[in-house]
Amino acid sequence: MKIEIVKVGELETNCYLLDIDGEVVIIDPGDDFYKIKKAINNRKVVGLLITHFHFDHIGALEEILGYYNLEINKVNNPKFVYKTIDTPGHTMDSISFYFEKEGIMFDGDFIFNRSIGRTDLGGSDKLMQESLEKISKYPDDIILYPGHGPKTILGEEKKYFKYYY
Repeated sequence: MKIEIVKVGELETNCYLLDIDGEVVIIDPGDDFYKIKKAINNRKVVGLLITHFHFDHIGALEEILGYYNLEINKVNNPKFVYKTIDTPGHTMDSISFYFEKEGIMFDGDFIFNRSIGRTDLGGSDKLMQESLEKISKYPDDIILYPGHGPKTILGEEKKYFKYYY
């Protein structure tokens, strides 16, 4: 699987394009439909995944849905195998997408490099703590792809969980 990052919008949201054999899944089309469309080029879009519904993660959602005739959180290609994990805290609807075979997880604004997502924008401190406890049970070598900033490794981030709450 090839992973491309298209930085979009004022908050430089990471819109991810996952490519297997020229077929693409879009994760979090934050803004700037034309920039995303240009990055996709002539490849076939087979899915759209949304980690949560804050404006900076869905700014181009309606245009993407219409142009590519997609449904939210549905992938029409069995090559893309993932688990959806409820990880509320940053928002009540926050989810992460775990591609176990590849050892990667797209977690939106749940966990960043050396930080976690804010809970004061429609989230919950209690649920964030529960989600951190839940994700702690996953393998340390998972590469996390957050909604903003650089990727990181779950095992490295686990070291800091005790300082957050």
